Amino acid sequence: MSELPELQPMRLPDDSFGRLQRQPDGPAPAASGAPTSAEVAASSGSTPSTSTAAQTGSTPPSTPAPLTAPLASIDRPTLFVNREQSWLAFNRRVLEEAQDASNPLLERVKFLAIASTNLDEFFEIRVAGVMELVDAGLQGENPDGIKPQEELERIRADAQTFTAAMHRTWREQLVPELAKAGIEFRPIRQLSQAQQKWVDGWFHREIYPILTPLAVDPAHPFPVLLNKSLNLAVLLLDPRQARRTLRMAVVQVPRTLPRIRKLPEIEGQRAFVFTADVVRENLRELFPGLEVVHASTFRVTRDSNLDVDEVQTTDLMSSIEKELVKRRRGEPIRLEIDNGAHPDVVERFTRALNLEPDDVYFCDGPVNLGRIMELYQTTEQPELKDPPVQPRRVWSWGSADEMFADLREGDILLHHPYESFTTVEDFIRFAARDPKVQAIKQTIYRAGSKNPLVEALIEAAQQKKQVTAIVELKARFDEEANIQWARRMEQAGVHVVYGIVGLKTHAKCTLVVRREDDGSLRRYCHLGTGNYNPSTARLYTDIGLLTARADIGEEVAETFNMITGYSRVPQMEHLLVAPFTLRDKVLQLIRNEIEHKKAGRPAGIKAKLNNLADAQVILALYEASRAGVRIELCVRSVCCLRPGLPGLSDQISVVAIVDRFLEHSRVYYFENAGNPLVYLSSADWMARNLDRRVEVAAPILDPELKKRVVDEVLGAALRDNVKGRRVLASGASERIVRADAEPALRSQQALLEMTMKQPESTPEGSVSEPQKRRKKKKR
Repeated sequence: MSELPELQPMRLPDDSFGRLQRQPDGPAPAASGAPTSAEVAASSGSTPSTSTAAQTGSTPPSTPAPLTAPLASIDRPTLFVNREQSWLAFNRRVLEEAQDASNPLLERVKFLAIASTNLDEFFEIRVAGVMELVDAGLQGENPDGIKPQEELERIRADAQTFTAAMHRTWREQLVPELAKAGIEFRPIRQLSQAQQKWVDGWFHREIYPILTPLAVDPAHPFPVLLNKSLNLAVLLLDPRQARRTLRMAVVQVPRTLPRIRKLPEIEGQRAFVFTADVVRENLRELFPGLEVVHASTFRVTRDSNLDVDEVQTTDLMSSIEKELVKRRRGEPIRLEIDNGAHPDVVERFTRALNLEPDDVYFCDGPVNLGRIMELYQTTEQPELKDPPVQPRRVWSWGSADEMFADLREGDILLHHPYESFTTVEDFIRFAARDPKVQAIKQTIYRAGSKNPLVEALIEAAQQKKQVTAIVELKARFDEEANIQWARRMEQAGVHVVYGIVGLKTHAKCTLVVRREDDGSLRRYCHLGTGNYNPSTARLYTDIGLLTARADIGEEVAETFNMITGYSRVPQMEHLLVAPFTLRDKVLQLIRNEIEHKKAGRPAGIKAKLNNLADAQVILALYEASRAGVRIELCVRSVCCLRPGLPGLSDQISVVAIVDRFLEHSRVYYFENAGNPLVYLSSADWMARNLDRRVEVAAPILDPELKKRVVDEVLGAALRDNVKGRRVLASGASERIVRADAEPALRSQQALLEMTMKQPESTPEGSVSEPQKRRKKKKR
């Protein structure tokens, strides 16, 4: 280690934002005109012709192909937005909600925490994957055709400016506003004497006993730092030695400790402190006899992709468990560290972790902004949060016979979180306890740590019913919980299946087989867009369909048999199942709309998706736009399609919504010459969903329910002019600016208010409007 140099803070340029998304906060002005193909290519970082010339040495054409040319002759970066930069644009929309002063203050804190944890997962999975491609010299599968090295450079640049923007939001906007609301964060040395005394006592009672200082020298190798663990890098001097040589140590802040501590009110004063600051202020206790010269907080983000060969392994569960242990110590991909970190610390860490200088992210504030979610969760100031929501229980039953009778009368549509997920829980619970039910089958993707639906499956198996659970062990970041549930279900006698080798099972399906009073067997099904998880059902927008239609039930049964056995999916009349029929059918439905338009029949396409990144689907939508088919899309996150380009996509508009609930429902709508086809689905229009997952899209056949989906799910989202953003051809987005006389429509709030007007249904006799209508039909 070198002699002690002068400590110079290392700061990033105070840039406003990355190349892809440079625009002011708040409402953006309307686009002044559609960009040309050259401008679109330039917005992605480089012109495609220049990029090609640099690699081949050939002379680039003077102008790119016009947007009216055949699609095969247009450069790929002109046709497609880069997936990773589109995701960063989505996360910027999340950050904008933290910057939006119209949101309650603690909701803004929540959005900042979400933006930070989103970015963590982006690095752990997506950036790690790009770095692996670079190291291996492989091309990757990006529709835009950008080389991985160039893509990595763009990601790093945009992520640097995004990180700086997150910290500015915290430091310059949220911290001052929180202080006004009585939530004041103070440096330890600015606390009163009484507060400092309390903090000192808390440190010695609760923190000091569980801290472990780790020396870093030839006798103590560089420690293995767990993924995203918060640590302090400490530089020390021994005053007894004549040579003033710096020593280094690392102190991990235990994850068992809260990251934020509210101090008790002392002498009329209240304050909050960060636990890392308390540890930093007391480092001398860990290194007696040494002088603490410098300390900076940092954390390392590691590659969290699982590497499991499903073909070679004989025990998938054990293989995944081993990979989960490795995940905590995967390859380093990012170092976050205090803005004023000593250069010796930064240099030592980048060398030890084998990182590039561009992989270092300097933080002017808390290193882990995701943990400020604790502030939202623990602060009891309801005036600083959105009003609580109690989902409406629109359907309820006193017995299994009553429930199954209602389902035989007609389909039931549920729109979560506005309508209670308890109805789905009742469906599984009644089925588990009904002696007439012979079998239950269900897919499980993200079950969570507590789940009454899985408990009901266990109860059903204990009652000697035939119960099958298809558990996806590779559901990212839910692997451990799913493994625990799989073990419990196996012990109870549930047939647990892990899906098809090489495919994730992402479909959301439940099948109940019941012996009716006449001796016949009848199937009852639930098909949905969201997970069988009551916790996320209160936070995500999703739709589900309960049905007793025989034709749908037969196709759901065939789908389960395909997953658990060796059979391929037969040709079906209703369900679209990936990776077998969903892609081809979606492409055919788009082509059908083109033919309808050419023939003068009503034509149009609407869809609500989480992500749109599949090249074939995007090209088909471009062809439909060129044919004059109106296409309206609501895409929450990644959108690789470039909307609004004359001659290419001028009939396509894309909006994105970020609001208090995560937009998660997926719906496809095809006008079909005036006889609309409407599907709910578990699948986005991405290659992974269409080719590498088991997914199901199911039609809404009941005319009233179809209208509900078109009006409530699609219509409200596409008209949202409060939380909706218009996605631009560049991949960036802008807030929608309402005309002077245009009424404001915040889709989620409107749906909440509409649902809350309905009377609740209870097993004790109170009946909701849908159940009243059903009872009238029976009479």
